[in-house]
Amino acid sequence: MAKVAFIGLGVMGYPMAGHLKVKGGHALTVYNRTFSKAEKWAVEFGGRAASTPAEAADGADFIFSCVGNDDDLRSVTTGKDGAFETLKSGAVFVDNTTASAEVARELDAAATARGAHFIDAPVSGGQAGAENGVLTVMCGGDPAVFERARPVIDAYARMVGLMGPAGSGQLTKMVNQICIAGLVQGLAEGIHFGKKAGLDIEKVIEVISKGAAGSWQMENRHKTMNAGKYDFGFAVDWMRKDLDIVLAEARNNGARLPATALVDQFYAEVQAMGGNRWDTSSLLARLDSK
Repeated sequence: MAKVAFIGLGVMGYPMAGHLKVKGGHALTVYNRTFSKAEKWAVEFGGRAASTPAEAADGADFIFSCVGNDDDLRSVTTGKDGAFETLKSGAVFVDNTTASAEVARELDAAATARGAHFIDAPVSGGQAGAENGVLTVMCGGDPAVFERARPVIDAYARMVGLMGPAGSGQLTKMVNQICIAGLVQGLAEGIHFGKKAGLDIEKVIEVISKGAAGSWQMENRHKTMNAGKYDFGFAVDWMRKDLDIVLAEARNNGARLPATALVDQFYAEVQAMGGNRWDTSSLLARLDSK
């Protein structure tokens, strides 16, 4: 059992922290910007609620975070009353936020200067994966530190992998989002075409999902897409935030992402339709509305 802190109790962080307490058996202190949510978590799982990230991290062996973006991450780490104020020597800070590789390298350097360690560890699997403790975790950091942290991360993960040095986890998450964007657009176009052609979409998917066209998106989203329901996963606003990070990194490293840039604009059209909180499969709604 380790002394663990968790910062950020959103739709992902709340159940992830729960798995660290229940499945991992660790002693947990949690922090959330809305303190009442931290108190609710502490009552539900038997941990302790802290009033600042610094208080949560004080004396912890492992500190986890899952917040919104680069600015949020800087705020809870190196900002006023941030976790790095009390980060003890040898502690490991594991960040599950989907953020830039730049901020991951920045925080790795800041942790090292304090005699501590940093692992960027963005996740894939969505809210359902967090609730069921079966997330895929893509890590960047020192191999020896990763091996220390891996048994703790395992509490909420199905797959945990070290991708390389600091920032590599975030870069791998970018590859993940690039692939998802293309897959969802292809699935949306396929279903849209099939409906226009007068086909029975359920029968079509039953056949093609067993062949080369099959994917997680097809298996898990085709029914809700066909029904025009888009409340079952990762929100469009969040995807656009992620794709903004991807496209900024591509401008820096020279990668050409024409399809990703196009799908990003399609998501902007979904937002203009009022679909900010719809899940990412709502690319179909854009096609069906025309």
